[in-house]
Amino acid sequence: MSQSLEPDAADGVDPTALAEARAESSTPLSTPDAADAVEADQGQQPAPGSPKGSLWRDRNFLTLWGGQALSQFGAQITELALPVLAVLLLNATEFEIGVLNAAGVLAFLVVGLPAGAWIDRLRKRRVMIAADLVRAIALATLPVLALLDVLEIWHMVAVALVMGVATVFFDVSYQSIIPSLVRPGQIAEANGKLESTQQLAGLAGPAIGGWLVGVLAAPFAILITVGTYVASFFALLSTRDHEPRRAAGDHEPLVTEIGEGLRWVFGNPLLRRIVGTTGVANFFGTFAGTLYPIFVLRTLGLGPEVLGVVLSLSAVGGVLGAVATPRIVARIGEARAIPVSAIAFGFAPISLPLVAVFPELAVPLLIAGGFLTSFTVLLYNITQVTFRQRITPPRLLGRMNASIRFVVWGVMPIAALLAGALGTWIGVVPTLWIAAAGEALACLFVATGPFWRMRELPDAAWNGPDRSR
Repeated sequence: MSQSLEPDAADGVDPTALAEARAESSTPLSTPDAADAVEADQGQQPAPGSPKGSLWRDRNFLTLWGGQALSQFGAQITELALPVLAVLLLNATEFEIGVLNAAGVLAFLVVGLPAGAWIDRLRKRRVMIAADLVRAIALATLPVLALLDVLEIWHMVAVALVMGVATVFFDVSYQSIIPSLVRPGQIAEANGKLESTQQLAGLAGPAIGGWLVGVLAAPFAILITVGTYVASFFALLSTRDHEPRRAAGDHEPLVTEIGEGLRWVFGNPLLRRIVGTTGVANFFGTFAGTLYPIFVLRTLGLGPEVLGVVLSLSAVGGVLGAVATPRIVARIGEARAIPVSAIAFGFAPISLPLVAVFPELAVPLLIAGGFLTSFTVLLYNITQVTFRQRITPPRLLGRMNASIRFVVWGVMPIAALLAGALGTWIGVVPTLWIAAAGEALACLFVATGPFWRMRELPDAAWNGPDRSR
């Protein structure tokens, strides 16, 4: 899914322009009720001392941002080191790789919904602190077991399960904490900076990870990620949020609160279509992601260093996508950016199975497909995540994000197991063709919806007619 990641606002490419582009563009097609607008803004104002200008002058946000930059960098190293460890050192089969990938995201399906309700009762920063500590400890066991020469694939599966649970709580909190750290008008800028940093990590991390795997071996390269999780832990300890804890009397039964979050998401026709596209794209994208390391390392015979370079160059598209998002949104409108980006990232994955047809073009095709995917996914994610955060009342942010993640990430463990089974049964390349076809169809939810008739997305809850159904 990078050059100067965050140029000065004077250069005209700072993500703050996303919010400015909305203000300068045409009025939304449908105006929400005033009562909805009040509810959406309620409680989102940070403390009076919060900086009003660019987030570059907000030391509190910069502390969080710095910690997350390090942890994202470390995560990219491990994302390369783990499949190399499983495929090349432990000789894992296609199905074992499927089980390993499923273990990493199974928690979104099993505990994703209750996690959102629990997080809405807790201080989100404290949840993130605990999750970072758990992830660091769990991941550190792998190099220890490798040093003792007892590491097996089931150890990696167990660690993936533990880290998956911690990641559920971290990610839902992470997507929900921004409105309590910055002012409403800075949410788009904050999301742009955080997404851009993730893409910069994607640029440098795999290439450095490939080099580290070659120098240190995969198990010990993982120690770098452990250190970055520890750094994120201390950065979060130093961050101050303005989120009040919900009063105990404000708690409903867990099932009731989960249902409220689901109704909020699926009662909104725009969110419902976004979830449909994202869920189907993730399902078939997991097919490709599960078999990608086997395809590159085993079928094509490329080394981990080449894999790292391919992933890094692909990530350039992500950073350019984050930088270009404000300009694209200003030109075509926030609402239309969603189907445009979905159509583009739906057809980009065809480059992967095409490599088997033109193996002499393997590296250029892998880079081109990854670049286009990264660019368009960033355009899609920044736009739709900012919209979600903007329209959701603060007390529902955790449940909103958890409800969406339950669907769009909950399909991934099922897809990973199916990809492993299909890769074993019909082969890696035919499974990649199935993945490409499925991802191309994913865009239909938003491409046939009301987004084309709108220029801007509403600023609060919108339940207008979905005439395309």
